[in-house]
Amino acid sequence: MPQITESDSQYHNLEQMSLSEILDRINYEDSKVHKAVKKELSKIQKLVELLVPKIKAGGRLFYIGAGTSGRLGVLDASEIPPTFGMPKEIVIGLIAGGDEALRNAIEGAEDDQDSAWIDIQKFKPCINDAVIGIAASGETPYVLGGIKKAKQNGLLTAAISCNPGSSLSNEADIAIEPIVGPEFITGSTRMKAGTAQKMVLNMISTSLMIKLGKIKGNQMVDMQLSNKKLIKRGTRMIMKELGIDKKKALELLLKYGSVRKAVSSSDTKFLPEN
Repeated sequence: MPQITESDSQYHNLEQMSLSEILDRINYEDSKVHKAVKKELSKIQKLVELLVPKIKAGGRLFYIGAGTSGRLGVLDASEIPPTFGMPKEIVIGLIAGGDEALRNAIEGAEDDQDSAWIDIQKFKPCINDAVIGIAASGETPYVLGGIKKAKQNGLLTAAISCNPGSSLSNEADIAIEPIVGPEFITGSTRMKAGTAQKMVLNMISTSLMIKLGKIKGNQMVDMQLSNKKLIKRGTRMIMKELGIDKKKALELLLKYGSVRKAVSSSDTKFLPEN
């Protein structure tokens, strides 16, 4: 089956376009992405439904990818601890070529079909773990090899790719395939394909964390207080939740280290507002 992600752009002579034309057409192509992702919502839901009990039972979620896809997985994984207060060992992003590949292309790294499983083995995988392979083409050896070995070892597997019926989709337990069509620049999958992958990852990790109880109402009550902005945000949350002034809210936040702990602490029983 031909790879849609490698098919010719529908636009020609890009270098002859005005800047306005270039931006308008990129924007138009981007408008197709959310529609493609919407068609995959049922598969995303199925995956998250399977992930929740596994994580509750002590499992972990691994993302594996190469190039842009790998960077997106590492990015999503790295946001989980500060946003939701989860240990960094719960969602783990692995990229072909290791951390150096986050900034620099590592020649040939994505072509090694054995290295993804070797990377995963460093974390001593167990039956409650799950692996999501991210590859726009659905044919990247690093990702495909990792998914095959994970499945052989009894782990839940899923794929995020932008080509229908790819080898990766056929191998994984759940295949998520947002088909975004040819890229504005032929084969430049950091564009629409990358955007689609990022949207899907957002949905998976965010809905998973919500179902794991890491959000209260619509607030990040377990977020890490890693900078002044987040301390101010946490203070406002507590002020609103408890109906207290800024000074007292800040005292509670700094004492307990998180919004959740502050609003549920024994100290709140002695607040006049209560």
